[in-house]
Amino acid sequence: MLGTLERNLGMRVRVGYPSDVTDEEWAFVAPYLTLLREDAPQRLYPTRAIFNALRYLARTGQAWRYVPNDLPPWEVVYQQWTRWRDGRCFEGLVDDLRRLLRVAAGHAAELTAVILDSRTLQSTPESGARAGYDGAKRRKGSKVHLAVDTLGHLLSAHVTAANEQDRAQVATLAKEVQEITGQHVTLAYADQGYTGQTAAEVAQAEGIELAVVKLDEAKKGFVLLPRCWVVERSFGWAARFRRLARDYERLAISLQQIHFLVFSMLMLIKANGLNLLTSA
Repeated sequence: MLGTLERNLGMRVRVGYPSDVTDEEWAFVAPYLTLLREDAPQRLYPTRAIFNALRYLARTGQAWRYVPNDLPPWEVVYQQWTRWRDGRCFEGLVDDLRRLLRVAAGHAAELTAVILDSRTLQSTPESGARAGYDGAKRRKGSKVHLAVDTLGHLLSAHVTAANEQDRAQVATLAKEVQEITGQHVTLAYADQGYTGQTAAEVAQAEGIELAVVKLDEAKKGFVLLPRCWVVERSFGWAARFRRLARDYERLAISLQQIHFLVFSMLMLIKANGLNLLTSA
């Protein structure tokens, strides 16, 4: 029951944040994140509450020490995040969600084509030590190289300094994609930043044909490239999460794994909207 002060001020009982995980989402996610039993003596806060705090940070872009008081302490959230990060827990979650969403959309669970592209994030004092200058974007920071399926779902993320060439990352992305899919991918679409014999050869070495989609010279201004627009949309989805507005991470692995966290949030919303989680 609300106290006198709360009634006088018209204050509401806390009902959570928009970023909080739903019951259906948590039932699906919990097995991926439960590294200890909920009744383990060293556990002081529910795993779900810690996960909600992490989602809140990703969505709002808050600093660790500014976690709201109605969520677990920031030290607890940060320590659990490092365990999930180093255990690549969100990679496994995204992998299974991608298969679930593909089947629901009428596609085969195992994909045969991917799309490659990169996005440059401006550096901050935390990440500046590993930053590089992207001459094309005129920005100093980190470059995140993504491989997504034809629906825009994340497969692989690789972080470099912003001065690194996109074509130089084809070997890493191609190898990771094949490891994730069990050598099922045969085709990768990319824009003109991936042009070059070397890029094509390293992709072919992994059994992937690199198809560079070129812009029609007759067209001026911003143009959506066939196939490549899908990964641009994925970057647009990720940009709605303020933690990814800039590179706030001291470690490259943190920036990489936050992308998997963000895409897990996006894919859970989509799967829940399609009523896929209750039947999974």
